[in-house]
This record gives sequence, C-alpha cells and structure tokens, in this order.
Amino acid sequence: MNTRTLALAAVCALLCGCNIINSLVHDDQVVARVGGERLYLSELNNYIPDGSSPEDSAAIALQYINSWATEHLYLRTAESRLTKEEKNVDKELEAYRRSLLRYRYEQRYINDRLDTLITQQQLEEYYKSHAATLELQRPILKVRFVDIMADSPNYDEIIEKLSSEGGQALKDLDSLAYVSAPRFFDNSNTWMDAAVLAREFGTDWSTMLSKLKDKYIIFNYEDRGETRAAYVFAIQHKGQAPLEYCRNSIRDNILSERKRELLKNLEQDLLKNAQEKKVFVIYKNED
Repeated sequence: MNTRTLALAAVCALLCGCNIINSLVHDDQVVARVGGERLYLSELNNYIPDGSSPEDSAAIALQYINSWATEHLYLRTAESRLTKEEKNVDKELEAYRRSLLRYRYEQRYINDRLDTLITQQQLEEYYKSHAATLELQRPILKVRFVDIMADSPNYDEIIEKLSSEGGQALKDLDSLAYVSAPRFFDNSNTWMDAAVLAREFGTDWSTMLSKLKDKYIIFNYEDRGETRAAYVFAIQHKGQAPLEYCRNSIRDNILSERKRELLKNLEQDLLKNAQEKKVFVIYKNED
C-alpha cells in the first residue's frame, strides 16, 4: 500500500469508520456515499497529485470528498424542494446548446477568414481617427530602474550611470547591475504605465511621481538597507497616447472590428442564401 493510499484510508476511517479500511487498498471501493451516489477510491486517488505527502494527501482527499458530497446534496435538495415546472430545464439546455453550437461555428468561420495582417498605414489611420479614445488615463514614462542595496560598493556608480545614453557607460551599467542589483531593467526606449512602475516602488503612481526630482525617482528603505531608483528619460502626463505605446491595443481593436464585420456578413449571407433556396420564407398576411 503506497503512502497516498494510506492517507486516503486514514481520511476514510475518520469519515466512515474503521470497518471499511481493509477494503480501501483495492481500486473501485466505495469511499463515500450520498443516497444512491457513490464516490470510489479510484476517482479519489486520481485527484491526489503524485508525490504528495501523507498529510497533504489526507487534506486534499477530505476537501474533494466534501466538495463531491456538497454537489450531490445540493442536487438532492433541489430535486426534492423544487416543483416539477422548476425542475424542467429542457428549454434552458436547448438554448445553451444552440448558443454553444453558434459560438463554435462563428469561431471556425472567423479563423478561416480573418485577415490578421495590419500595416503601418492602417495603424496610423486608426490612430488619427480615434484620438478621443486613445487619451491617457495615467502618465507614462520611459525609465531605467534599479533595486540595489544601499551598502553596495557599486551603489554611487550605478545610480550615476542610470542616466547613460549609451556607449561604454551603458555597457558598464549593465555589468555592474548584473553583479550588484537584485533587479534591474531598461525601459528607456519603451513607454511604461506609471502605475506599473509604481508597483516596483511599492506605492501608488501619484506618490511615486511626487518623488521625481532632477529626472530621478529614489526611494530609500532604511529598514531593509535598500534603495530603488529610476531615471526618467521622458514623461507624458496627459493627451493622446503615443502610437508606439498603444500599438498593441490598436491592433486588437482593428482585429475586433474585422471580426464583427465578418460576423455581420455571415448573418446577412445566411439569411440571403436561405431565402434564395426557399429554406427561409416570410409569409405575408393578405387581408
């Protein structure tokens, strides 16, 4: 008997009594029962991850048994308390079936026909024509960030070189940060949401920006002997987001519009074809 089976047997002993323990070493033995429904050891055993300790196995098994029992008890209670009309779910099941089949066919139709190629010109045209919907909700920044211990021998040099524009100074910064900084990233050429950057400092974005001085944002955590700093290469507080920042969202919007157009055409084609083939007929009342 393996440890997982032993653990399951222990749980079942607590739930069902010691007289069934010997039967639990074999698959397909009953572990729990709710009315005429039975939970078998093989099902329970499959639910326990391989390598689980006896303690974890017992806890997981008990959780599964209780969940299984709750589901069947809800069903039994609903069956006994609801009226015949309330228990009749044929219409809902049929509606769900139709909805599911329609959705699956729409996805196949879209996958077979969707043009996913989006040119730079199309991106720019969308950007120009949807300026009002591309307004910034928060400031965005281009920064270089480092998390470093305050007593690091490379502290001063790393903080200074955060503002490096390139060349050897930037290479030196990469090397120093690699050996001295638990966390370092360079977003100096990519716009970043202020709220995302603020999470690196463990605060909100408005508090973070209140620390901006001479293009540096520096938080000293004296209790941990740690400093988190960012050098701000650029910041935009409001207005229309730069195209490079919203490129991905624009692409998603264009694809969504194409999908909607495909589905609109699908619906129109279905109606037209059905009418032409006399599958769909609208009868006119003649007084």
